[in-house]
Amino acid sequence: MAEPQASKAPTRFGPVVLAGLMTAALTAVTSAKAWVELDLPASSRVGLTADDLRADSPLALALALVVLAAWGVVLVSRARTRRIVLALAALADLGVLACVVRAPSELPDQIRTQLSLGHAGDASPTAAYWIAVVAAVAGLAAIIGGLRFAPGWPEMSSRYDREGEAPVPAEERPQTPAELWRALDEGRDPTA
Repeated sequence: MAEPQASKAPTRFGPVVLAGLMTAALTAVTSAKAWVELDLPASSRVGLTADDLRADSPLALALALVVLAAWGVVLVSRARTRRIVLALAALADLGVLACVVRAPSELPDQIRTQLSLGHAGDASPTAAYWIAVVAAVAGLAAIIGGLRFAPGWPEMSSRYDREGEAPVPAEERPQTPAELWRALDEGRDPTA
């Protein structure tokens, strides 16, 4: 007679968290790079370096770091907290996506304004920009997966959580090293 197997839904903890961490890290790294380059004729480049003709998005970097930190919190928290943190991560990732959408139109104007170039030069997105686009979209997919599967994910043990016991009064605490060791041997916390 075969025993009934408990149908356990897959938790997908490892793949979702790994995807979330990787995409958040990739988004942060690419957000720290230049997203737009301005191409000027050689006669207009006098006194300008290549870095002068590039622009990045600091807001996107800050939001990407928020998403990365949120995945770190997800690793050590419990179900309800995970869902709240993942919802905040989704908002931050949507902010990154908003920066990505606005970058091709705003960043070239930012460069031209800083250098007083008027409308000179053609702007083109860099490889870092396109990688940030893909990473932000994939990151949002990982966050949505996290929101869906987080209730079934394993939690850290509550074995070491402090229980509701009253602290030991100072006069009852062990004072000598031998008393401290004895308290530890008996399973009591001598520092409580």
